Amino acid sequence: MDVGECSGTAGALLCWFRVSCNLEAFFRMKRNNFSVVNKIVQSSPAVKQPKLGFCSSLKQTHVSTVVLDWGSLPHHVVLRIFQYLPLIDRARASSVCRRWNEVFHIPDLWRKFEFELNQSATSYFRSTHPDLIQQIIKKHAIHLQYVSFKVDSSTESAEAACDILSQLVNCSIQTLGLISTAKPSFMNVSKAHFVSALTVVFVNSKSLSSIKIEDTPVDDPSLKILVANNSDTLRLLKMSSCPHVSSDGILCVADRCQGLKELALNYYILSDELLLALSSETHVNLEHLRIDVVSENPGQIEFHPIKKHSWDALIKHSPAVNVVMYFFLYEEEFEPFFKEETPVTHLYFGRSVSKAILGQIGLNCPRLIELVVCANGLQPLDNELICIAEHCKNLTALGLSECEVSCSAFVEFVRLCGRRLNQLCIMEEVLIPDDNYSLDDIHTEVSKYLGRVWFPDVMPIW
Repeated sequence: MDVGECSGTAGALLCWFRVSCNLEAFFRMKRNNFSVVNKIVQSSPAVKQPKLGFCSSLKQTHVSTVVLDWGSLPHHVVLRIFQYLPLIDRARASSVCRRWNEVFHIPDLWRKFEFELNQSATSYFRSTHPDLIQQIIKKHAIHLQYVSFKVDSSTESAEAACDILSQLVNCSIQTLGLISTAKPSFMNVSKAHFVSALTVVFVNSKSLSSIKIEDTPVDDPSLKILVANNSDTLRLLKMSSCPHVSSDGILCVADRCQGLKELALNYYILSDELLLALSSETHVNLEHLRIDVVSENPGQIEFHPIKKHSWDALIKHSPAVNVVMYFFLYEEEFEPFFKEETPVTHLYFGRSVSKAILGQIGLNCPRLIELVVCANGLQPLDNELICIAEHCKNLTALGLSECEVSCSAFVEFVRLCGRRLNQLCIMEEVLIPDDNYSLDDIHTEVSKYLGRVWFPDVMPIW
């Protein structure tokens, strides 16, 4: 909820907190308020005080009342304010009085927490203080439900995250996320140490519904422990770039976790058996399937084709599923893909992709909704784009960079797609002027077909 959506007393008080530039000064003012009032009351009667007008007197009374009432706010109002304060300000506020300190320890404030772990010399974000970590483990672990760990690239930070995980014994975590701001992080941790710490949470939580453990040394046995303890509750699993997980390991998850709705994985563990398991009658409809197709070195991985009947079974079972594919391949490695109809909805090419592949996409990806091409080379994509516009009737978003399209072909593409194109991000250098359109007037034609003002994107000059 945005701050502007807050209503009533809590919203007004929260705005006061946000405007205040120095909370500590306010807290000191509250503590010293009664002494200030006493000094006024005890001022010498021999000194004649100036008379106050009615408005001034009323204003002074109002201000004094507001200040004196802060400590008497109901718990639920203070709790509402605390929910919007950064942790450091919340901790400072807890030292104001006993009532506010009681609110500071209310379980609702500790259901969601992000542990930030880094080496100060190499990281840009502030690390969670060790004393606070120990306080959370001792007093609030039982309340934690939504937990994430943000670590930098150092092995020390990842090991510290594992140490904390191994202590979360009395917890009922529902969502768990391990976030590396830079590689390698968790991949440099001992596999035994990582798996041991992770399985502590898998065994004790019993109600995990969302897990993001990408770029980690998680393995098949730990996934089996996850399934054995959380099969009824697991709904989302993101585990791309986990080299110790095999197709058998992910198949075990699909077979046992019948409520799984979102799955992210690498292409090398995608199989016909997995798609058929996700399409079984007892499995809920899959909503989101993300597949990362990655190759660090040409020829390092041999990519296998997925049979059309397996894709068809998935779409028949889950007709509204989004199939998202991220490609980071070299041109010669695309050979197994898009030869047959593929139900992909979102396609992102992080490296160069050939004209031939883009032509096959136009013919074999009828469910395509979004297409992003980061690079193609110097061969115009006129015919390929028009083919995509003619056959991909659901396309609503296109992004092009480091490739070439004639202005006439681009205008024709937009004309065929029309107003369903709600996102059109084209770098200006992509468009090649021709006899019909120049860069100065192409935006007029494109804007006409889109029904809104449009201009190509320009690379800023710093």
